[in-house]
Amino acid sequence: MDNNKIVPIAPTMTPDEFAARFAPAVTPTDYFIRNRETGKLELHFDKATYDELTDAQKKDIRSNFLWGRNSGCWISRAKEPNLWHAERVAKTLGLADAGSSGERLSFAEQQERKAERAERRAERFEDRAIDAEQNAKRLQKPIEDRRGDIAFFTQPNIDSSAGRAFARRREKMFAAFDRGMEEYRKSEHYRERAEIARRTADQTELKDKGFIQRRIRECESSIRKLRKNIEEYETEALPKAQEGTLKRYNGELITVKDVQAQLDHWLDRLEAELDKLGYYQDAMDALGGVAFSQENIKPGFVVKVKTFGSMKVMSTGPKNFTGATQHGSALTFSYAEITEVVSSEPEAPKTHPFKVGESFTLRNGVTHTIVKVSAKTVTLKPSQGDPYRVTPKYRPIPASNKWQWVMHVGSTGWAAEFIYRD
Repeated sequence: MDNNKIVPIAPTMTPDEFAARFAPAVTPTDYFIRNRETGKLELHFDKATYDELTDAQKKDIRSNFLWGRNSGCWISRAKEPNLWHAERVAKTLGLADAGSSGERLSFAEQQERKAERAERRAERFEDRAIDAEQNAKRLQKPIEDRRGDIAFFTQPNIDSSAGRAFARRREKMFAAFDRGMEEYRKSEHYRERAEIARRTADQTELKDKGFIQRRIRECESSIRKLRKNIEEYETEALPKAQEGTLKRYNGELITVKDVQAQLDHWLDRLEAELDKLGYYQDAMDALGGVAFSQENIKPGFVVKVKTFGSMKVMSTGPKNFTGATQHGSALTFSYAEITEVVSSEPEAPKTHPFKVGESFTLRNGVTHTIVKVSAKTVTLKPSQGDPYRVTPKYRPIPASNKWQWVMHVGSTGWAAEFIYRD
């Protein structure tokens, strides 16, 4: 055997086949990519491509994207999971889908970056406010220096060379004073923007249990929907795609790859929502958790809610309670928004005032008679038709500005009426 002979261990390939298999992937010149680190969509193309676009296409880009000078690309205004419009624009432009880049930051890291950006933004707005205020003082100084000079302000316009020069000079000073007022308004606007940015940087919302509770419920709702979608795709859509029977509304075949791509997208979103939920749950624990619930808050209690002050608890549920303000309005809050229990005297359950034998004649001439009552329901028998059951509600009535019992009598439509009782 010739030891110098090279024995191939795999079938030989032509140079073209070798290049096609081992050459590095070439990124298209015009493409869009999902930046997992920022959660946004990026459009990458050169200026020549942009110049060839129609006015309508350019308008779509400007509506959904902002130009990033540092990154040199168009960055979507929206971020995950709200990139549908941005992706539609990118695909309409004919850009290649380059997938994703980077690694998604944890929600805590995202919030930290958001706070850092807000801090820098607050400093910029404060600097602009100071500059605007200084410009205002400079513009108004000529008039301010004339305070007390009655002759300057009351001097009539004289039709002479010196008189016209004086009038022009005074008009310019008045115009500069007006511009100074505009600069003061601009300064106030920048200070307000700086205050908003400062609150974002300080993360003041994480000190509000009501805000955190709303975010937790949003996350829980999103997680339930995502899990339901994933389960349906895994148990129904994926088997049909494997059989080749899954189609879109237009008859186009949905492949296994399409289904798997959607599943991967939902799984990625589920991971992000779970991370976000954990972040807000930790924030709630840091504030001591929710101290109140349906177990220790009863109708009749007077509680204090941030922003709205004291209110009487009218009804309670597993997650929320309804309170009556001083003006009689009914508002619903989560138990996390209660800051203090002012009075803990429960109220006896209210019973509706409707009695057996009462009759109500509606606009269509049909009389409805109460034939049976229970603690919560009323059964009525119309003069024409079968008996039916309704549930009276105790609720605020805007017209009377007070709480009353309301019973809906009659079927839906123009003949139905509401019966009110104190």
